[in-house]
Amino acid sequence: MSENLNLFTSTQEVVKEAVKKLGYNEAMYDLLKEPMRLHEVRIPVKMDDGKVQVFTGYRAQHSDAVGPTKGGIRFQPNLTRDDVKALAMWMTLKAGVVDLPYGGAKGAVICDPRDMSKGELERLSRGYVRALSDVMGPEKDIPAPDIFTNAQVMAWMMDEFSMIREQNQPNFITGKPIVLGGSEAREQATAVGVTTIIKEAAKRKGIEMNGARVIIQGFGNAGSFLAKFLYEAGAKVVGISDAHGALYDAEGLDIEYLLDRRDSFGTVTTLFDETITNEELLELDCDILVPAASSNQITYENADAIKAKIIVEAANGPTTAEATRVLTERDVLIIPDVLASTGGITVSYFEWIQNNTGYYWSEEEVMEKMTEKLVAAFHDVYDAAEMRQIDMRLAAYMVGIQKTAEASRLRGWV
Repeated sequence: MSENLNLFTSTQEVVKEAVKKLGYNEAMYDLLKEPMRLHEVRIPVKMDDGKVQVFTGYRAQHSDAVGPTKGGIRFQPNLTRDDVKALAMWMTLKAGVVDLPYGGAKGAVICDPRDMSKGELERLSRGYVRALSDVMGPEKDIPAPDIFTNAQVMAWMMDEFSMIREQNQPNFITGKPIVLGGSEAREQATAVGVTTIIKEAAKRKGIEMNGARVIIQGFGNAGSFLAKFLYEAGAKVVGISDAHGALYDAEGLDIEYLLDRRDSFGTVTTLFDETITNEELLELDCDILVPAASSNQITYENADAIKAKIIVEAANGPTTAEATRVLTERDVLIIPDVLASTGGITVSYFEWIQNNTGYYWSEEEVMEKMTEKLVAAFHDVYDAAEMRQIDMRLAAYMVGIQKTAEASRLRGWV
């Protein structure tokens, strides 16, 4: 069977169906099917050897109907314009699902930071901000960390933007170090959010978390924190994987040992002789499967072999539309990415609020506020799916896009 594996066009297909089911006209879909703006820039960087290398950067801003756009910046070698556009649309959906006053955005620089020195990364980070400073800002577009960027990169970017504006602007960017106005709990926010969603999904499916068998594909920042939190919640993490392979033990892996041995890129399987492939791991017996690595991992080809009762998408677009249909027909509960991975944008919103007010919350306050928002979002989507007899992905898209669609209508755009 032919499947649409292009993240952008497959996202458009679900948005089109969601807009139609909400009762909006074709013009609304025409407005929302593409980012309102896509900026492409060239960034010259003097490398350590004295030569100048020119990098391509992107910033897609999907919609500012509700408020400023919000989304991370990736430093990634294999990324296309369509990928960036799809990711910006997903950020609009995520903001809508958790009811934040944002539209979606996403940024990227085509590079491999693993081959760059700290000095080269700093010059690239500052160059990106210089190239796009006129279209970003605390009331326009607020960046954050993403794949291969971190708090240090955000600190360089904030400093560059502050120098350009000639005033300190911590509210320009989120995911910063605490001392520069970052929020408590930001680093583990995505994993805490996924854990919260998993617990709510397990309740709905009648699965007891204590002893629940979990497989996590991906052991990077989100995947490793997630393994830790689920292990602490009493779940039995029976499988994990990284870019080099996967580990599986039906009796449960020693998560504390694996966390202690993983390197900064989340690699740990290279230390073991007996490994399996990522593809094999997905098809092993478990209660809860968490794809936390990359897109298009669960397709029509392997959907029938999936044994999990719940799939929670911690990665972007890991399950194709055809696989979603097959699994939903088998009564597998799929928690889509635009709902499962909303912890990061939620705490980013809290960081922006704290920067704007100059009043900073404790980690306990941040966790409490985030949990409240995510639990409400899960039940909004689950109840919408039940009421309309549709899958969770379409329900999440309907909940996620409605705020932006209605704001666009009320502004008179459509």
